[in-house]
Amino acid sequence: MAEYETITLDATPGGVAILTLNRPERRNAFNGQVIGELTDALETIEEQDGLRLVILRGAGDVFSAGADLKWMEAAQDWTREDNEEDAMALAVMLKKLANLPQMTLALVQGAAMGGGAGLVAACDVAVAMSGTKFSFSEVKLGLTPATISPFVIEAIGPRWAKALFVTAEVFDAGFAEKIGLVQYTVDDSQAMTEMEEYLAGLAMAAAPGAVHDAKRLVADFSGAPITDALSRESAKRIAARRVSDEGREGLSAFLEKRKPNWTT
Repeated sequence: MAEYETITLDATPGGVAILTLNRPERRNAFNGQVIGELTDALETIEEQDGLRLVILRGAGDVFSAGADLKWMEAAQDWTREDNEEDAMALAVMLKKLANLPQMTLALVQGAAMGGGAGLVAACDVAVAMSGTKFSFSEVKLGLTPATISPFVIEAIGPRWAKALFVTAEVFDAGFAEKIGLVQYTVDDSQAMTEMEEYLAGLAMAAAPGAVHDAKRLVADFSGAPITDALSRESAKRIAARRVSDEGREGLSAFLEKRKPNWTT
């Protein structure tokens, strides 16, 4: 795996990629370099057929404090075009994360503010440690969470997104689970490890191609009216899966009472 300055990327022989925000002295805050290195790492991960699960975490006590203050200060002197280009880099990175073919898992501790919470929203599954704080605090600075908003709205719905965007309220892990920003909360690091192992086991039991296609179902069908055309498209997709190598192997393994070949 490539070497980076602000993040680390490692992979296990079992097919798990661990992507770590590695600026603990800056509370893993975002800047242009972090975004660029995350983008490069995500492109690397996407190309690795042997990777089945991507774990995103933050080094130290905090997942991510959001935007780096020095980066934000520098942006004051940029033109509108420069700011748009800079923001687009973040949008591209988040989209790459959301569209990875592998299952993505965010493990969150301490705090996930602004863009950090956007990273959580862009992942398929998120686990937060009890006591973790979240906030979309941009309006306090005269800004908005525009770039992360599509992923947050998709994760928690427009009603809660609007309320949290306009109030910049700080909320905890339990509330994040209630509204769907995270799926699970755990009490301590040991429980986090146990949940990580549990979810990794689920990821490895699933056919990798089917995982990718299942993610596409949600992306393509979410919010769409249930028309005859949509029904036909859904039928086409399950038919394609049934005749695929994975579909045939999965059914054969079930009938023969053995594990499918992607679990070995």
